[in-house]
Amino acid sequence: MSEVPCETEPVGLFAGQHVLAELEGVSPEILDDEKFLRHALGEALTQANATVLEVVSKQFDPQGVTVLALLSESHASIHTYPEVGSVFVDVFTCGTKAKPALAVQLLAEALGAASTRTDMIIRGNRVPALVGEETA
Repeated sequence: MSEVPCETEPVGLFAGQHVLAELEGVSPEILDDEKFLRHALGEALTQANATVLEVVSKQFDPQGVTVLALLSESHASIHTYPEVGSVFVDVFTCGTKAKPALAVQLLAEALGAASTRTDMIIRGNRVPALVGEETA
């Protein structure tokens, strides 16, 4: 049986982190490889303690791929632009177990991105484990 991500957290913990990223300087071949992108996103999410439920993808003509991952904690997506060597990444996780910023970092490494620009939004209630505050 798979682990339930929020078992150690109170039910209904209304808190999460939303990481938005832009990766640049990625090989156009990698950004057009649907199978590789599905695997890379799934592995990055798993290593960042997210629970991947399902991954779906779409290869576009003449190029580009979108990959969506449904997580127990919420979702993740990538949208590639091989013609300019860039990709948009979106990872949102509820609770405190999964680490969306780590998932983005691992994905950037897997893709060999030359540069990564990220923004993180703390959503819901301010939970010390999400905002770096010490608990009393």
